Amino acid sequence: MRSNLRLDFSFRYSIYGVFAVLFLTGAAWFVADGLKDSSNGEMWQAVSANLLMLHGGAAMMALMALGALIPIHVLKAWRVKKNRVTGTVIASLNGILIVTAFGLYYLGSEVFRPWLSGIHLALGSALPVFLGVHIYWGRRTIVRPAKASMAKVPMKLA
Repeated sequence: MRSNLRLDFSFRYSIYGVFAVLFLTGAAWFVADGLKDSSNGEMWQAVSANLLMLHGGAAMMALMALGALIPIHVLKAWRVKKNRVTGTVIASLNGILIVTAFGLYYLGSEVFRPWLSGIHLALGSALPVFLGVHIYWGRRTIVRPAKASMAKVPMKLA
């Protein structure tokens, strides 16, 4: 029996893909940003800017995917009381990532930028682990049909 909460194959792997791109572009940006002061600083500055654009584009796709998840996965799971703890953690992490990304892009404050950046980097790095735990726990609780029993049934002799 397939769980009602399990996402459609193509939608599930689209979400995995978008979040993989987010993680990889964020991690690559972190490395490239650290190399801006090296002897090839101009090249790393350009790489860093391009990675940030890709990261932002993937974030827009992730926002659409997260919005689509609410009615078809989150609300249904909440109603049947499945995977609430890890689901709440995932939703909270994504909410904080959205707020910190907004702050990094629009605030431009040199006072808040280091804090926002640190929070965003830490939670963005941790999200794949929490997502993996959420998926693991969700799959663990899927109800599977029992195999046909080969129980001995007493035979009636005539």
